[in-house]
Amino acid sequence: MRIDLITTRRRRRCSRIRIDALVVGDFDQMMGDKDILVETQIEHLKRIDELNAMDKSRFLILDVKCQCKIDGNKLIHAEMCHDRLSLTEEHEELLLKRRTRSERELDEEGFSKQYGNDNSAHVPVMLGEVLDVFASVSLKSFVDCTIGAGGHSAAIIQAHPEMEFYVGLDVDPVAHQIAQAQINNVLQKDSGRSAADLQVHTHLKNFKSIKAVLQDIDGNHLIPGVRGILMDLGMSSMQVNNAERGFSVLCDGPLDMRMNPQASLKAEDILNLWPDAELGRILRDYGEESNWFSLQKKIVKARLTGGLHSTRELVDLIRSSTSWTRGGRQGWIKTATRVFQALRIAVNDELNILKDSIYSCFDCLASGGRLAVITFHSLEDRIVKQAFLDIINRGDDGRHLSNSTKLDSYKEKEAWIKQMVHGPNACILTKRPISPSECEERLNPRSRSAKLRVIEKI
Repeated sequence: MRIDLITTRRRRRCSRIRIDALVVGDFDQMMGDKDILVETQIEHLKRIDELNAMDKSRFLILDVKCQCKIDGNKLIHAEMCHDRLSLTEEHEELLLKRRTRSERELDEEGFSKQYGNDNSAHVPVMLGEVLDVFASVSLKSFVDCTIGAGGHSAAIIQAHPEMEFYVGLDVDPVAHQIAQAQINNVLQKDSGRSAADLQVHTHLKNFKSIKAVLQDIDGNHLIPGVRGILMDLGMSSMQVNNAERGFSVLCDGPLDMRMNPQASLKAEDILNLWPDAELGRILRDYGEESNWFSLQKKIVKARLTGGLHSTRELVDLIRSSTSWTRGGRQGWIKTATRVFQALRIAVNDELNILKDSIYSCFDCLASGGRLAVITFHSLEDRIVKQAFLDIINRGDDGRHLSNSTKLDSYKEKEAWIKQMVHGPNACILTKRPISPSECEERLNPRSRSAKLRVIEKI
């Protein structure tokens, strides 16, 4: 929830501060032409319903006096009795934020040694946080739904010598080959583990087929279900840096964007052949692009002169459609990024596959098993969040333990768990998604939009 705090400093001028938090105080009586003095303490933070004092705004009062004057339904004056507003660490801990910044420390020296300044190297995002998620689980069986370059899988295999069964899935043959080599290298270095101790199965398939893949594999490990499943929905650096794949805004290449090279649909087909209305819907819904209609008209117009056939041609069209004076979200490179995202999602049908696959993955879990999902944009995160909520609300009869009781039992052994949502058949261990630490974002800028959500089957 976004909250506005309006305050004057020494009665000179009014400033607005944006902050994520809960609201304190009860403003139901704040109506009429009168001055009202409100005193509150941060310890009494609580949520209130719609604030009638000001349209589309809510207020946060933190251990200070606030004098407000209301005229009808509009706030015409608010004065803080202190010259400035300061939040102590204790106060910040009480504020419930949209997402939780990871507190895990990253070994900067080890990171630099392993990856250096090589932008082409694939760096597994939030690796430490993923290891924490599965640290308390007896991970005898594990599925990596997006094996990529094998970074997450290799680290998890090393961290769990008890693992007996591993399955890795990916539709990209290049990533699949690299991951196989990475995992074999880990097994060879681990002198205490033989091939007979760990069964490794890697398949060139999409994670939407997880149930079929597990059913086709012989063995008794999967009868009770899988103990851990990971879905990393980000693109690997080797995919982005390969101009021939067509994913990069900065490299000239064919308008391909297929995760699976064997698939038939390409981004070029959408741009040059799909109906105008459908093209506009993709730009609007999948790219969340405000300038979608203008771009749609220019792309359709380009068809009259032969159409678009390379990423450079598409980027040039976007640049010509974007004002040079605009920055931020209106800058051409950010517009191009959103357009490329929209096309990639459409080509690979990413959102529909993701929604169905989350339920399939959860069904494959054993009791006590965990599903961890790393998303990289709001469309993915929204689907994961809603799917988790739908799962825990299945057959809710109200007889499960309270959230506070359950949270205390988890916090004793897993400090990374801050807030939970508990249901009769599952427990969301991340009420707010976990984002990378500031250190990781600095060392690996591509991780800055990542969000980690975790659900545990009961």
